[in-house]
Amino acid sequence: MIFVFHLLDKPDSQALRQRLRPEHKAYLGAVVDRIAFAGPLLTDDGADMIGSLLAIDFDSREAAVEWLAAEPFTRAGLYASVMINAFQNLWPQKTGFPAAG
Repeated sequence: MIFVFHLLDKPDSQALRQRLRPEHKAYLGAVVDRIAFAGPLLTDDGADMIGSLLAIDFDSREAAVEWLAAEPFTRAGLYASVMINAFQNLWPQKTGFPAAG
């Protein structure tokens, strides 16, 4: 089942996010074949990252929670707010949206 992680950063944590981003991306890379979508949440002007939105397939909610507990941003205490919800993808993914590096 896909689980969606809505994760909001603590205020004034951009430096911590940037420092840990390579480790975070490597951790995501270990489950890349199970990612439905993933990326940072941004301020309305797109200038700053303020959180993460991830949708990843796991066998159970417990497995999703365990995975998040070991995630680098979580271990460093970056997130002020964490929501995890089961998700059913009823709409096919559109192509042609720009991907950011």
